[in-house]
Amino acid sequence: MKDELYACVHVSEFPAQALLRLRPDLKGKPVVVLHGDATKEAVCSMNQLALRRGVTLGMTKLDAEGITGLVLLSRSTQGEEAARAVLFECAATFSPHIEEVTQGTCCSFVLDIAGTERLFGPPLQFAERLRSAMENVGFHSSIAVSTNFEVATLKAGAARGIVVVPHGDEAAALVNLPISELPLDEKHLETFAIWGIRTLGELATLPETELVTRLGQDASKWRDLAKGAAAHTFQPIEPALSLQEFCEFETPMERMDSLLFIGARMIDCLVARAAGHALSLASLTVEMKLEGSRIHRGKIRPALPSTDRKFLLKLLQLEIAAHPPPAAVVALTLTAEAGLSSKVQLGLFAPQTPEPSRLDVTLARLKAIVGDDRVGSPELDNTHRPGNFHMTDFTVEGKAPEAKTSRVRMALRRMRPPEPVRVDLRDAKPAFFRDRENSFEVLAAYGPWKTAGCWWSTEGWDIDEWDILAINRKGLTIACLLVHDRTRNKWRIEAHYD
Repeated sequence: MKDELYACVHVSEFPAQALLRLRPDLKGKPVVVLHGDATKEAVCSMNQLALRRGVTLGMTKLDAEGITGLVLLSRSTQGEEAARAVLFECAATFSPHIEEVTQGTCCSFVLDIAGTERLFGPPLQFAERLRSAMENVGFHSSIAVSTNFEVATLKAGAARGIVVVPHGDEAAALVNLPISELPLDEKHLETFAIWGIRTLGELATLPETELVTRLGQDASKWRDLAKGAAAHTFQPIEPALSLQEFCEFETPMERMDSLLFIGARMIDCLVARAAGHALSLASLTVEMKLEGSRIHRGKIRPALPSTDRKFLLKLLQLEIAAHPPPAAVVALTLTAEAGLSSKVQLGLFAPQTPEPSRLDVTLARLKAIVGDDRVGSPELDNTHRPGNFHMTDFTVEGKAPEAKTSRVRMALRRMRPPEPVRVDLRDAKPAFFRDRENSFEVLAAYGPWKTAGCWWSTEGWDIDEWDILAINRKGLTIACLLVHDRTRNKWRIEAHYD
């Protein structure tokens, strides 16, 4: 039908391209991909440079090693799955209706692009923009556009570059394609070879009745395919957005700069994919598979979602430096959580807050120096135990807080860790106490304020708190919070009143 229009994206030698898209260091080198058991590894994919060196599919590893200059890589099914998701997401930015027609070691998607002319221009311009987008995410592809689904699929698989088939020229576009482009088994290919039928144009001229009589009902479908008139029911797929990049290394990586070289390319791809959906990266989970099948994990969470590649790479560098893997890295996985970019609206007289990216880098450096549990925002624990809290990631709120007027009050300054003291009692009240340097006489003692809890566990507490006003021999007066831990029978100063 003239109202229908399809574009097929065909990525040949997909196992090789899935590995090379994250390995810019191998650009310009002949690369082959091996698959199979250790004793029966054979070539399953290659790039064009390796093909020119005489490499063929099915060649054994031993024969491939005999060709000078070849780079041998092992096939990564997990990497191919991640690359397939990237390919689909890129295509989905041009059309919401996509059907996968992958066969063998190639990866192909057909897009329903009817009605997209106002967005992307005529078919040729659409194909150029689509191919450019594929190049940006690391894939070399061929694209065919046709009003017939099967014609677009066949031409994309056979062409190198961009092909636009005008409406009405479907049969002419398939005339010279070899008959092996059809989904035929060896038996039928041999039959057509005996008959002297080598191209789709020759198959299209055969009489339908005699063809079906000799080869069965499937022959009618093959003839329609050869004529460019085969009907197809479009079956789109709609997987959820998954921002993940995976790279498996041939040799374990021990140096951080080599790991960051690959990580930079992975972050570039994640940012580009998120930007294609008008999203930013809210967090980045780092998973490293180490020698011995151990897993080393880390997480990066910027204060605000970001698409700044250099900033995210710097956070990754600081995370690896603060928590280096204990062994060589065999595989690296980066999983991003998408978020919406937001702007912080400040009041006219509100103080200027630090730039989020600079603040994140500063916080990451502080964590590397003092520890993860000592930097962030304090959050009270769900307990009645005094002073219990934990640190959470620092985040920037969507709007500046309103200034509140309040009267001056006494401040309680906690000592971390508390200072142990020796206490002398008089009438069950503290009368004197001594720290490491001074002795104090208690002028006034208010208490005890008793608290206890979690008696059923090892983290239970039973303490008495005293508000103390004391003076030393030099006349220095202090106000402090004196605590008696009844379970351990120890005294300590936990806070000072300012």
